[in-house]
Amino acid sequence: MPQNMPQKSLLITGCSSGIGYDAAHGLAKRGWRVFASCRKAEDCARLISEGLESPRIDYEDPASIAEGLEEVLEATGGTLDALFNNGAYAVPGAVEDLPTDALRAIFEANVFGWHDLTRRVIPVMRAQGQGRIVNHSSVLGLVTLQWRGAYNATKFATEGLTDTLRIEMRGTGLHLITFNTGPVTSKIRQNGIAHFERWIDWKGSARAAQYERQLIDRLYRDRGRDPFERPASAVTARLVHALESPRPRPRYYITTPTYLMGAARRLLPQRVLDWALSKV
Repeated sequence: MPQNMPQKSLLITGCSSGIGYDAAHGLAKRGWRVFASCRKAEDCARLISEGLESPRIDYEDPASIAEGLEEVLEATGGTLDALFNNGAYAVPGAVEDLPTDALRAIFEANVFGWHDLTRRVIPVMRAQGQGRIVNHSSVLGLVTLQWRGAYNATKFATEGLTDTLRIEMRGTGLHLITFNTGPVTSKIRQNGIAHFERWIDWKGSARAAQYERQLIDRLYRDRGRDPFERPASAVTARLVHALESPRPRPRYYITTPTYLMGAARRLLPQRVLDWALSKV
């Protein structure tokens, strides 16, 4: 942040590791007052020990959303310049094996909690006459991949809500921004294992043989970096532009696969695209 500018405030969710963690430290180094929220109190304590302010916000806990934002607003005197909705998780598995309760749970964390926090932040920014809300979608908000139906669905929902809000907020001074990331270094695969084991009875599935061939090894074995994988700092760099540019883009593609899939969705017939995606 330029030295002659007053310090601005930023709330980021999902900061215990990966993208949120890198963004919190990266923006703090640029002079932002960063509130790096986490779902677990012990992660908040760790970030506080690292010099960050860290309110506890768990998207599946409405009380924590209200209390966490209240903590931020008390610290800033009632203002907030930017929100980065980032925290999310995946439930790997075929759609036909996905219990509806699992879908309800992931929507609570990946969609409804974001919506709740965003609705609470909008009046604050509207009163200021300015603000930026960045919603972290995915390449899987543009196209779908098998075994990721729950996550795909939440990202498509996020896309729809964000696009609508962007239009509705025209003229208010609020910017709604979407990040479409592809493979970025994070713990989303490792974190997805617990949700897979909780919800998916893969051995009892009609697709059990497919799980063994296509998903189990990929999910449980660390296969190293994806050929197209970018570090979390690549997202932080785009976040800097989205928050500090006088004219932020409404959408940022991050990683080569996102550009490729964005183009493929526009150019390929649906049957051809489905065939290509089935090979990934």
